[in-house]
Amino acid sequence: MPSVSIIIPAWNAEKYIRRCAESVLKQDFADFELIIVDDGSTDGTPGILDELADRDERVRIIHQENAGVSASRNHAIDLARGKYIQFLDADDWVTEDSTKMLYRTAEENSCDLVVADFYRVVGANLSRKGSIMTDRVLSRKEYAEYMMESPADYYYGVLWNKLYRRDVIEENGIRMDTDVSFCEDFLFNLEYVLHCSRICALQVPVYYYVRTEGSLVARNLNPLKIVEMKTTVFQYYDRFYRQILDEKTYRAERLNIAGFLIDAARDDMTIPMMPGTRKVGEETVQAFFRSDAGNLLTASYYQEKLYQRYLNSAAMKHDMNLDDIRVLTAVRCSSGPCTQKQIADFTGISQLGVLNSLQKLQARQIVTLRLAGSIEAEFAGSEDSSLIRDLDSAMNDLLDACFDGFSAEERQAAEDMYRRININVRRALGQDTE
Repeated sequence: MPSVSIIIPAWNAEKYIRRCAESVLKQDFADFELIIVDDGSTDGTPGILDELADRDERVRIIHQENAGVSASRNHAIDLARGKYIQFLDADDWVTEDSTKMLYRTAEENSCDLVVADFYRVVGANLSRKGSIMTDRVLSRKEYAEYMMESPADYYYGVLWNKLYRRDVIEENGIRMDTDVSFCEDFLFNLEYVLHCSRICALQVPVYYYVRTEGSLVARNLNPLKIVEMKTTVFQYYDRFYRQILDEKTYRAERLNIAGFLIDAARDDMTIPMMPGTRKVGEETVQAFFRSDAGNLLTASYYQEKLYQRYLNSAAMKHDMNLDDIRVLTAVRCSSGPCTQKQIADFTGISQLGVLNSLQKLQARQIVTLRLAGSIEAEFAGSEDSSLIRDLDSAMNDLLDACFDGFSAEERQAAEDMYRRININVRRALGQDTE
């Protein structure tokens, strides 16, 4: 049984379904099944999907007569075998660590639901989107209170930035409502949350949501029609809070709950111009140098780039930048107190940049600094903190990637070889290795 069932409904998606599916197949995480439902496509989508299935045994293709996106998702849910379910839309794509980060968060915290940040893509630009900033496990009521603050936020309403437990879905008969053509994903989420007890927010973007011309949010719909549809959805929304809150709290929050109508209508009519816009590709660590030479030099380059990519996810989760977490890694790896210059030499970050990061880390009580002729830093955080666990996970992910396909004996032999190489190289540099 796969750990995760990933579901993609596709209708006439020949322009982008390959990008979407291959972003799933190229992930670090491999223990999944990919179920793609071809909803009666009349373009080249069926052929592309069959080709993907022939190439990768994890891909399952369902060809059906056109029935709509909700029926397509329901069909896939009926066939899913994973412990968890993840949804994608065919014109979007996922980050290289999407399923891994969602699955790891759910497993480590015994969560019924994981909701994560995402990237909103407009043309060649993107911006990061998130809402809940705490990493502690939330109760159903706490999550509902967060949602009340921004009821129309895609963060809460959509399916594709979340991970669901399949047993919760099956035991409670939760499905997409095929009679609703607007906010059907939001209604699914409302019903699902009613049966959750532990919810986690992951402050790492796991998804690229593409604003596509012709989509519901991009069309200039009749405002009266929008309000009419939203009023119908609001009845579900209001009933949800009546079940979550006690009568006294519900009465006190009625105005906030009613704010869904205003916020939802406004959200559909607005193209956000968010600060922090970047070019697509700048949000992740990339390896630009290409070489097929199988030597230590190129291997070290690619390993460092991959490690930085994993560290970047940990940095985003803990509201840090990549340089900060690389400096922290250097301090923690040191045999003792290390100087600003030593850290700069190890990381390739300028001494000024190192000092800036050290000051931020000191403010968070992760390192201690002292002046002993030069600035020296020493790790002062807890080895049992969430941040340090994520640093260790980044290193373990790197090792797993490096030794993919190795037997246990081969991996142990390679690790022993690396230790010997490290000693030999340090000795050649004139360092004491005793």
